[in-house]
Amino acid sequence: QVQLVESGGGLVKPGESLRLSCATSGFSFGATTISWYRQFPGQERELVASITKTEYPPFLDHSVQGRFTISKDNSKNTVYLQMNNLKPEDTAVYICNAFVSSNYYWGQGTQVTVSS
Repeated sequence: QVQLVESGGGLVKPGESLRLSCATSGFSFGATTISWYRQFPGQERELVASITKTEYPPFLDHSVQGRFTISKDNSKNTVYLQMNNLKPEDTAVYICNAFVSSNYYWGQGTQVTVSS
């Protein structure tokens, strides 16, 4: 059974940092593409970052390049999204996604709010 559990969201001020975690289970972690999406109120989810094998370069949306990094710890089956220099426009629900056996699986999401 595929499970994705996000954590690490919260309320921060502009310019501060957060690290989101996506703990996974139920599939072959090392070869699976894991992604972070975010969803603004009333809008569709948008892709923020993706990572597959550690030897392949990860994907980062242009809006977060230079501020966010995505990484994975194969020993913990966990993917991280390090978010630095956060801006109010980064406020959203951040959701972890895994593409496993031609199916998309989603976590429950974690709220990130950036406000002074």
